[in-house]
Amino acid sequence: MAFPMTSIYLDHNATTPPSPEVLMEVSRVMRDCFGNPGSRHHIGRKARQILEQSRESISQILGAQPSELVFTSGGTESNNVAILGLTQGPPGTIVLSPGEHPSSLEVCRMRQRQGWRLHELPVDSAGRLIVSDLPNDTRLVTVILAHNETGVIQDVNGLTELCRARGIPLHLDAVQAVGKISVNFRELGATTLSFGAHKFQGPRGVGGLLIREGAKFGSLMHGGHQETERRPGTEPVALVAGMALALKTWSANVDDWTNRVRRLRDDFQQKLCEACSPAVVNGADALRLPNTLNISFPGVDGEALLVALDLAGIACSLGTTCASGSSEPAPILVAMGLSSDLYRSAVRFSLSPLNTADELEIAAQRIARVVGSLRKSESA
Repeated sequence: MAFPMTSIYLDHNATTPPSPEVLMEVSRVMRDCFGNPGSRHHIGRKARQILEQSRESISQILGAQPSELVFTSGGTESNNVAILGLTQGPPGTIVLSPGEHPSSLEVCRMRQRQGWRLHELPVDSAGRLIVSDLPNDTRLVTVILAHNETGVIQDVNGLTELCRARGIPLHLDAVQAVGKISVNFRELGATTLSFGAHKFQGPRGVGGLLIREGAKFGSLMHGGHQETERRPGTEPVALVAGMALALKTWSANVDDWTNRVRRLRDDFQQKLCEACSPAVVNGADALRLPNTLNISFPGVDGEALLVALDLAGIACSLGTTCASGSSEPAPILVAMGLSSDLYRSAVRFSLSPLNTADELEIAAQRIARVVGSLRKSESA
Protein backbone atom coordinates (compact mmCIF):
# COMPACT_ATOMS: atom_id res chain seq x y z
CA MET A 1 0.00 0.00 0.00
CA ALA A 2 1.42 3.37 -1.00
CA PHE A 3 0.07 6.52 0.60
CA PRO A 4 1.09 10.16 0.37
CA MET A 5 3.14 11.06 3.42
CA THR A 6 0.83 13.91 4.37
CA SER A 7 0.14 13.40 8.06
CA ILE A 8 -3.39 13.61 9.42
CA TYR A 9 -3.56 14.12 13.18
CA LEU A 10 -6.56 12.42 14.81
CA ASP A 11 -5.25 12.07 18.37
CA HIS A 12 -6.40 15.30 20.00
CA ASN A 13 -7.49 13.51 23.19
CA ALA A 14 -3.81 12.71 23.74
CA THR A 15 -2.70 16.29 23.23
CA THR A 16 -3.47 19.29 21.07
CA PRO A 17 -1.10 21.69 19.33
CA PRO A 18 -1.08 25.06 21.11
CA SER A 19 -2.69 27.75 19.01
CA PRO A 20 -0.48 30.47 17.50
CA GLU A 21 -2.20 33.03 19.73
CA VAL A 22 -1.36 30.98 22.83
CA LEU A 23 2.27 30.63 21.78
CA MET A 24 2.50 34.38 21.27
CA GLU A 25 0.89 35.05 24.65
CA VAL A 26 3.24 32.68 26.48
CA SER A 27 6.23 34.28 24.77
CA ARG A 28 4.99 37.80 25.54
CA VAL A 29 4.42 37.12 29.21
CA MET A 30 7.76 35.35 29.57
CA ARG A 31 9.45 38.38 28.02
CA ASP A 32 7.50 41.25 29.55
CA CYS A 33 6.23 39.82 32.85
CA PHE A 34 9.12 37.62 33.96
CA GLY A 35 9.01 38.65 37.62
CA ASN A 36 8.29 36.33 40.51
CA PRO A 37 4.61 36.87 41.38
CA GLY A 38 5.54 36.55 45.04
CA SER A 39 7.90 39.54 44.91
CA ARG A 40 6.63 42.81 46.35
CA HIS A 41 8.31 45.16 43.87
CA HIS A 42 6.57 46.50 40.77
CA ILE A 43 7.95 43.81 38.44
CA GLY A 44 6.65 41.07 40.74
CA ARG A 45 3.31 42.86 41.09
CA LYS A 46 2.97 42.95 37.30
CA ALA A 47 3.40 39.18 37.16
CA ARG A 48 0.96 38.76 40.05
CA GLN A 49 -1.62 40.81 38.18
CA ILE A 50 -1.36 38.53 35.13
CA LEU A 51 -1.62 35.47 37.37
CA GLU A 52 -4.74 36.66 39.18
CA GLN A 53 -6.44 37.92 36.04
CA SER A 54 -5.90 34.47 34.53
CA ARG A 55 -7.27 32.84 37.67
CA GLU A 56 -10.41 34.97 37.52
CA SER A 57 -10.94 34.28 33.82
CA ILE A 58 -10.57 30.50 34.14
CA SER A 59 -12.71 30.34 37.28
CA GLN A 60 -15.52 32.30 35.69
CA ILE A 61 -15.64 30.01 32.66
CA LEU A 62 -15.65 26.90 34.87
CA GLY A 63 -18.29 28.16 37.30
CA ALA A 64 -15.97 28.45 40.30
CA GLN A 65 -14.63 31.10 42.65
CA PRO A 66 -11.07 32.31 41.99
CA SER A 67 -10.13 31.22 45.50
CA GLU A 68 -11.12 27.64 44.60
CA LEU A 69 -8.58 27.32 41.76
CA VAL A 70 -5.12 25.91 42.41
CA PHE A 71 -2.68 25.89 39.51
CA THR A 72 -0.77 22.65 38.92
CA SER A 73 1.52 21.14 36.29
CA GLY A 74 -1.41 19.41 34.56
CA GLY A 75 -4.13 16.79 34.86
CA THR A 76 -1.90 14.05 36.25
CA GLU A 77 -0.75 16.16 39.16
CA SER A 78 -4.26 17.47 39.74
CA ASN A 79 -5.69 13.95 40.01
CA ASN A 80 -2.87 12.87 42.32
CA VAL A 81 -3.25 15.89 44.57
CA ALA A 82 -7.04 15.61 44.69
CA ILE A 83 -7.18 11.92 45.64
CA LEU A 84 -4.33 12.12 48.14
CA GLY A 85 -5.61 15.36 49.62
CA LEU A 86 -9.09 13.92 50.15
CA THR A 87 -7.89 10.66 51.74
CA GLN A 88 -5.84 11.98 54.66
CA GLY A 89 -7.98 10.36 57.35
CA PRO A 90 -8.35 6.74 58.49
CA PRO A 91 -8.71 4.12 55.72
CA GLY A 92 -12.09 3.36 54.23
CA THR A 93 -13.40 2.59 50.76
CA ILE A 94 -12.60 4.53 47.60
CA VAL A 95 -15.30 4.16 44.97
CA LEU A 96 -14.15 4.59 41.38
CA SER A 97 -15.31 4.03 37.84
CA PRO A 98 -13.85 1.32 35.58
CA GLY A 99 -11.15 2.50 33.23
CA GLU A 100 -9.89 5.33 35.41
CA HIS A 101 -6.90 7.19 34.02
CA PRO A 102 -3.63 5.86 35.51
CA SER A 103 -3.07 9.18 37.28
CA SER A 104 -6.14 8.35 39.37
CA LEU A 105 -6.04 4.57 39.38
CA GLU A 106 -2.44 4.19 40.51
CA VAL A 107 -2.97 6.61 43.40
CA CYS A 108 -6.00 4.60 44.48
CA ARG A 109 -3.94 1.41 44.29
CA MET A 110 -1.27 3.05 46.43
CA ARG A 111 -3.94 3.82 49.02
CA GLN A 112 -5.09 0.20 48.72
CA ARG A 113 -1.61 -0.95 49.74
CA GLN A 114 -1.96 1.35 52.75
CA GLY A 115 -5.15 -0.35 53.93
CA TRP A 116 -7.85 1.31 51.86
CA ARG A 117 -10.41 -0.74 49.92
CA LEU A 118 -11.39 -0.12 46.30
CA HIS A 119 -14.92 -0.56 44.98
CA GLU A 120 -15.52 -0.31 41.24
CA LEU A 121 -18.88 0.90 39.99
CA PRO A 122 -20.48 -1.06 37.14
CA VAL A 123 -21.34 0.43 33.75
CA ASP A 124 -23.88 -0.52 31.11
CA SER A 125 -23.04 -1.63 27.57
CA ALA A 126 -22.63 2.00 26.49
CA GLY A 127 -20.21 2.83 29.31
CA ARG A 128 -22.65 4.77 31.49
CA LEU A 129 -22.23 4.43 35.25
CA ILE A 130 -24.80 2.42 37.18
CA VAL A 131 -25.12 3.84 40.68
CA SER A 132 -27.60 2.48 43.20
CA ASP A 133 -25.74 2.78 46.49
CA LEU A 134 -22.26 3.14 47.95
CA PRO A 135 -20.45 1.00 50.56
CA ASN A 136 -21.09 2.11 54.13
CA ASP A 137 -17.47 3.06 54.74
CA THR A 138 -17.00 5.08 51.53
CA ARG A 139 -14.53 7.93 52.12
CA LEU A 140 -14.11 9.11 48.53
CA VAL A 141 -15.74 8.74 45.11
CA THR A 142 -13.65 9.49 42.02
CA VAL A 143 -14.94 9.21 38.44
CA ILE A 144 -14.03 10.39 34.96
CA LEU A 145 -16.52 13.00 33.80
CA ALA A 146 -15.82 12.29 30.11
CA HIS A 147 -13.89 9.14 29.28
CA ASN A 148 -10.62 9.59 27.45
CA GLU A 149 -11.05 6.44 25.33
CA THR A 150 -14.76 6.24 24.52
CA GLY A 151 -15.70 9.89 24.97
CA VAL A 152 -18.74 8.84 27.03
CA ILE A 153 -19.96 11.68 29.27
CA GLN A 154 -21.29 10.66 32.66
CA ASP A 155 -24.47 12.06 34.16
CA VAL A 156 -23.23 12.52 37.72
CA ASN A 157 -26.31 14.21 39.19
CA GLY A 158 -27.47 11.12 41.05
CA LEU A 159 -23.97 10.38 42.28
CA THR A 160 -23.54 13.96 43.45
CA GLU A 161 -26.79 13.83 45.44
CA LEU A 162 -25.78 10.53 47.02
CA CYS A 163 -22.37 11.89 48.02
CA ARG A 164 -23.83 15.13 49.35
CA ALA A 165 -26.43 13.30 51.45
CA ARG A 166 -23.75 11.18 53.09
CA GLY A 167 -21.00 13.79 53.30
CA ILE A 168 -18.69 11.90 50.92
CA PRO A 169 -16.19 13.94 48.88
CA LEU A 170 -16.49 13.56 45.10
CA HIS A 171 -13.58 14.07 42.71
CA LEU A 172 -14.24 14.53 39.00
CA ASP A 173 -11.49 13.93 36.47
CA ALA A 174 -12.55 16.50 33.89
CA VAL A 175 -9.30 16.53 31.94
CA GLN A 176 -11.04 15.42 28.73
CA ALA A 177 -14.18 17.45 29.39
CA VAL A 178 -12.82 20.96 29.97
CA GLY A 179 -12.35 22.69 26.63
CA LYS A 180 -14.65 20.25 24.83
CA ILE A 181 -17.98 20.60 26.66
CA SER A 182 -19.39 23.12 29.13
CA VAL A 183 -18.23 22.35 32.66
CA ASN A 184 -19.70 24.19 35.65
CA PHE A 185 -18.06 23.30 38.94
CA ARG A 186 -20.81 24.73 41.08
CA GLU A 187 -23.60 22.95 39.19
CA LEU A 188 -21.75 19.62 39.15
CA GLY A 189 -21.53 19.71 42.93
CA ALA A 190 -18.12 18.05 43.10
CA THR A 191 -15.57 18.55 45.87
CA THR A 192 -12.65 18.70 43.45
CA LEU A 193 -12.27 18.84 39.67
CA SER A 194 -9.11 18.46 37.56
CA PHE A 195 -8.13 19.74 34.12
CA GLY A 196 -5.05 20.25 31.93
CA ALA A 197 -4.32 22.98 29.40
CA HIS A 198 -2.78 20.91 26.63
CA LYS A 199 -6.11 19.18 25.99
CA PHE A 200 -7.63 22.42 24.63
CA GLN A 201 -4.79 24.00 22.64
CA GLY A 202 -3.09 25.44 25.69
CA PRO A 203 0.54 24.94 26.67
CA ARG A 204 1.86 21.74 28.19
CA GLY A 205 3.05 21.75 31.78
CA VAL A 206 0.12 23.59 33.35
CA GLY A 207 -3.34 22.69 34.58
CA GLY A 208 -5.64 23.28 37.47
CA LEU A 209 -7.48 21.74 40.38
CA LEU A 210 -10.74 23.21 41.64
CA ILE A 211 -11.27 22.64 45.37
CA ARG A 212 -14.66 23.53 46.78
CA GLU A 213 -14.56 26.29 49.37
CA GLY A 214 -14.57 24.80 52.86
CA ALA A 215 -13.64 21.26 51.77
CA LYS A 216 -11.40 19.27 54.11
CA PHE A 217 -8.26 18.96 52.07
CA GLY A 218 -4.77 18.03 53.20
CA SER A 219 -1.71 19.74 51.73
CA LEU A 220 0.83 17.35 50.26
CA MET A 221 3.76 19.73 49.76
CA HIS A 222 5.35 22.29 52.03
CA GLY A 223 7.82 25.12 51.88
CA GLY A 224 5.93 27.94 50.18
CA HIS A 225 2.89 30.15 50.57
CA GLN A 226 1.78 29.90 46.93
CA GLU A 227 -1.68 28.68 45.91
CA THR A 228 -3.03 29.05 49.45
CA GLU A 229 -0.18 26.76 50.60
CA ARG A 230 -1.79 23.83 48.78
CA ARG A 231 0.74 23.79 45.95
CA PRO A 232 3.91 25.64 46.99
CA GLY A 233 6.39 26.77 44.35
CA THR A 234 6.76 29.76 42.05
CA GLU A 235 3.79 29.84 39.71
CA PRO A 236 4.46 29.52 35.93
CA VAL A 237 2.80 32.81 35.06
CA ALA A 238 3.36 32.59 31.30
CA LEU A 239 1.91 29.08 31.06
CA VAL A 240 -1.07 30.09 33.19
CA ALA A 241 -1.69 33.08 30.92
CA GLY A 242 -1.54 30.79 27.88
CA MET A 243 -4.01 28.39 29.50
CA ALA A 244 -6.39 31.23 30.30
CA LEU A 245 -6.28 32.49 26.72
CA ALA A 246 -6.84 29.01 25.28
CA LEU A 247 -9.87 28.42 27.49
CA LYS A 248 -11.24 31.91 26.81
CA THR A 249 -10.89 31.35 23.05
CA TRP A 250 -12.70 28.01 23.31
CA SER A 251 -15.46 29.55 25.43
CA ALA A 252 -16.02 32.35 22.93
CA ASN A 253 -16.41 29.84 20.09
CA VAL A 254 -17.94 26.89 21.93
CA ASP A 255 -21.21 26.60 19.98
CA ASP A 256 -19.61 26.90 16.55
CA TRP A 257 -16.71 24.60 17.37
CA THR A 258 -18.88 21.98 19.07
CA ASN A 259 -21.38 21.77 16.23
CA ARG A 260 -18.71 21.71 13.55
CA VAL A 261 -16.58 19.05 15.25
CA ARG A 262 -19.63 16.88 15.97
CA ARG A 263 -20.68 17.04 12.31
CA LEU A 264 -17.15 16.11 11.23
CA ARG A 265 -17.03 13.23 13.71
CA ASP A 266 -20.45 11.88 12.77
CA ASP A 267 -19.70 12.05 9.04
CA PHE A 268 -16.31 10.39 9.59
CA GLN A 269 -17.98 7.71 11.71
CA GLN A 270 -20.54 6.98 9.00
CA LYS A 271 -17.86 6.76 6.32
CA LEU A 272 -15.83 4.26 8.36
CA CYS A 273 -18.85 2.14 9.22
CA GLU A 274 -19.79 1.91 5.54
CA ALA A 275 -16.29 1.47 4.09
CA CYS A 276 -14.97 -0.89 6.79
CA SER A 277 -18.02 -3.03 7.49
CA PRO A 278 -18.29 -4.74 9.87
CA ALA A 279 -17.38 -1.94 12.28
CA VAL A 280 -18.76 -1.25 15.74
CA VAL A 281 -18.88 2.18 17.41
CA ASN A 282 -18.23 1.75 21.12
CA GLY A 283 -20.41 3.94 23.35
CA ALA A 284 -22.64 4.94 20.44
CA ASP A 285 -25.82 4.87 22.55
CA ALA A 286 -24.42 7.24 25.18
CA LEU A 287 -23.84 10.98 25.20
CA ARG A 288 -20.27 11.39 23.95
CA LEU A 289 -17.70 14.11 23.56
CA PRO A 290 -18.36 15.71 20.16
CA ASN A 291 -14.82 14.97 18.95
CA THR A 292 -14.31 11.35 20.02
CA LEU A 293 -14.85 8.13 18.09
CA ASN A 294 -13.91 4.74 19.55
CA ILE A 295 -14.50 2.12 16.88
CA SER A 296 -13.75 -1.58 16.55
CA PHE A 297 -12.86 -3.39 13.32
CA PRO A 298 -13.54 -7.09 13.96
CA GLY A 299 -11.00 -9.43 12.43
CA VAL A 300 -8.14 -6.91 12.76
CA ASP A 301 -5.41 -6.88 15.39
CA GLY A 302 -5.38 -3.45 17.01
CA GLU A 303 -1.61 -3.26 17.39
CA ALA A 304 -1.04 -4.14 13.73
CA LEU A 305 -3.72 -1.62 12.75
CA LEU A 306 -2.09 1.16 14.73
CA VAL A 307 1.30 0.53 13.10
CA ALA A 308 -0.21 0.34 9.62
CA LEU A 309 -2.20 3.54 10.12
CA ASP A 310 0.91 5.33 11.32
CA LEU A 311 2.71 4.25 8.16
CA ALA A 312 -0.29 5.53 6.22
CA GLY A 313 0.08 8.94 7.84
CA ILE A 314 -2.83 8.61 10.29
CA ALA A 315 -2.02 9.53 13.90
CA CYS A 316 -4.48 7.91 16.32
CA SER A 317 -4.52 5.73 19.45
CA LEU A 318 -5.44 2.19 20.37
CA GLY A 319 -8.49 1.30 22.37
CA THR A 320 -6.26 -1.10 24.30
CA THR A 321 -3.44 -0.45 26.70
CA CYS A 322 -0.22 -2.22 25.77
CA ALA A 323 2.38 -3.27 28.28
CA SER A 324 5.80 -4.85 27.79
CA GLY A 325 5.16 -7.41 25.11
CA SER A 326 1.52 -8.16 25.88
CA SER A 327 -1.67 -6.40 24.91
CA GLU A 328 -4.06 -5.90 27.80
CA PRO A 329 -7.66 -4.96 27.04
CA ALA A 330 -8.83 -1.50 27.99
CA PRO A 331 -10.72 -1.93 31.30
CA ILE A 332 -13.57 0.33 30.23
CA LEU A 333 -14.23 -1.74 27.09
CA VAL A 334 -14.17 -4.97 29.09
CA ALA A 335 -16.52 -3.44 31.67
CA MET A 336 -18.90 -2.52 28.83
CA GLY A 337 -19.09 -6.23 27.96
CA LEU A 338 -17.29 -6.13 24.60
CA SER A 339 -16.06 -9.41 23.18
CA SER A 340 -12.32 -9.93 22.82
CA ASP A 341 -12.60 -9.52 19.05
CA LEU A 342 -14.08 -6.06 19.58
CA TYR A 343 -11.90 -4.70 22.36
CA ARG A 344 -8.70 -5.97 20.74
CA SER A 345 -9.53 -4.23 17.47
CA ALA A 346 -10.65 -0.94 18.97
CA VAL A 347 -9.09 2.34 17.85
CA ARG A 348 -9.71 5.87 19.10
CA PHE A 349 -9.92 8.78 16.69
CA SER A 350 -10.20 12.20 18.34
CA LEU A 351 -10.78 15.35 16.34
CA SER A 352 -10.53 19.10 16.92
CA PRO A 353 -11.63 22.28 15.13
CA LEU A 354 -8.30 22.11 13.29
CA ASN A 355 -9.47 19.10 11.28
CA THR A 356 -11.22 19.60 7.94
CA ALA A 357 -13.79 17.62 6.00
CA ASP A 358 -11.32 17.14 3.14
CA GLU A 359 -8.61 15.55 5.29
CA LEU A 360 -11.16 13.33 7.05
CA GLU A 361 -12.33 12.13 3.64
CA ILE A 362 -8.73 11.21 2.83
CA ALA A 363 -8.30 9.63 6.27
CA ALA A 364 -11.40 7.46 5.81
CA GLN A 365 -10.12 6.23 2.46
CA ARG A 366 -6.70 5.35 3.90
CA ILE A 367 -8.21 3.62 6.93
CA ALA A 368 -10.57 1.57 4.75
CA ARG A 369 -7.68 0.38 2.60
CA VAL A 370 -5.56 -0.50 5.64
CA VAL A 371 -8.39 -2.37 7.37
CA GLY A 372 -9.21 -4.24 4.17
CA SER A 373 -5.60 -5.23 3.65
CA LEU A 374 -5.16 -6.43 7.24
CA ARG A 375 -8.36 -8.48 7.08
CA LYS A 376 -7.09 -10.22 3.96
CA SER A 377 -3.80 -10.95 5.71
CA GLU A 378 -5.57 -12.27 8.80
CA SER A 379 -7.76 -14.60 6.75
CA ALA A 380 -4.94 -15.82 4.50
